[in-house]
Amino acid sequence: MPSSFSPDQTADRSEPAESAEVGLLIDYLQRKGRLETESPTALYRRLQDALRSAISEGIVPAGAMIPGERELAQRLDLSRVTVRNAIKGLVEERLLVQRHGARTSVALRLEKPMTVFTSFSEDMEARGRVPGTTWLRREVGMADTAEAMALGLSPGAGVCRLHRLRLADRVPMAIEYSVLPAEFLPSPDLIEGSLYVTLDQRGCQPVRALQRVRADVATAHEARLLEIETGAPILEMERRCSLENGRVVELTRSRYRGDAYDFMVELARRG
Repeated sequence: MPSSFSPDQTADRSEPAESAEVGLLIDYLQRKGRLETESPTALYRRLQDALRSAISEGIVPAGAMIPGERELAQRLDLSRVTVRNAIKGLVEERLLVQRHGARTSVALRLEKPMTVFTSFSEDMEARGRVPGTTWLRREVGMADTAEAMALGLSPGAGVCRLHRLRLADRVPMAIEYSVLPAEFLPSPDLIEGSLYVTLDQRGCQPVRALQRVRADVATAHEARLLEIETGAPILEMERRCSLENGRVVELTRSRYRGDAYDFMVELARRG
């Protein structure tokens, strides 16, 4: 069912949803949750199940804000304790996100297939979201020992370093640290949008990649950038991209919000 709830795009901007949209949600919760009927299931559980269904069916889309605790209680004729307990359970399931000073919103969860080599911008555009970038640092310098080994360069060779905050609909999704040989990208100023579009224009678009993913937690600095709590789950992905001839063209370490990203792999049983 279509909905036009406004995405919660920043941590300090929390416009209430329009009354027609709230009315649609309230009607759904009353019907789905059977809130006015007798049931052995606890009332907050019924409301929680109805909210979960509203999210899964897209009545309240990813990134959208839900009405506040007080408004839900009034419109549904429930106690605030009942509403609070229902929401608390969904926050623990990471279906809802609560940020200080902002309304509760539906978590932005994105599936990224691990079998397809795509850029962040391509991932977001394929999902109907607007990709964005905030530059944290960009520079040209000499490769250190670790960079030279990873990229197959001589010590002291020129490299281009990119440090970016990646966004979807202006919501922080990931922090990326990339380093490329300067022969492929002599200046970060050449990047106007997507890095891979720039590399393709220069005739050095990578065609394969080796990826490793591991779990970690957010540092205080990362938490501020990603608008999450310090110590919140992080998915770290290291990707080494190469050309057809095997030359490594990019080494990237990305730190994804654990509450927003799922990495998906399709497996087949060996016959």
